[in-house]
Amino acid sequence: MTCIVGLVHDGKVYMGGDSAGVSEYNLTVRADEKVFINGEFLMGFTSSFRMGQLLRYRFKPPYHRPEVSDYEYLVTDFIDEVRNCLKQGGYARNDNGEERAGTFLIGYRGKLYTVECDYQVGIPDDNFAAVGCGDLIALGALYASEGVGPMKRVNQALEAAERFSAGVRGPFVIKSL
Repeated sequence: MTCIVGLVHDGKVYMGGDSAGVSEYNLTVRADEKVFINGEFLMGFTSSFRMGQLLRYRFKPPYHRPEVSDYEYLVTDFIDEVRNCLKQGGYARNDNGEERAGTFLIGYRGKLYTVECDYQVGIPDDNFAAVGCGDLIALGALYASEGVGPMKRVNQALEAAERFSAGVRGPFVIKSL
């Protein structure tokens, strides 16, 4: 349960996240942030705080060979290293032979990407994306706020998700790269 919002504006990626930790009907507002910078990457996670901790503190992004496009790098070398990190950290799981993890957003070199639980890397056709239980609410707010400044758009999307989703709570953390 969460809401992570990403937005590209003038070649810069903005990302915001809420502070909810939800288990069944229990809610804890957490101080450990769901949005962070790791090297050249702006990242925001949903699914599990453990996954986010591993991505933030254990994951070491691999070298990006100059002859490889950003997208090819992400779907190969980057994801291979994410998988290794999550396996070694005890988070990745195997469901009937299919390896699974969690969902997160990546800002890299001025572009926004989604990583789904099966490790596929997506490129949103819009200049924004959202993940978590408040994603559709946030996407609607982002769509409707075209022309507003990027920080305000991200904040408004998170506020809308908090207003209409029981699994989203402030305070909000917004970063850019």
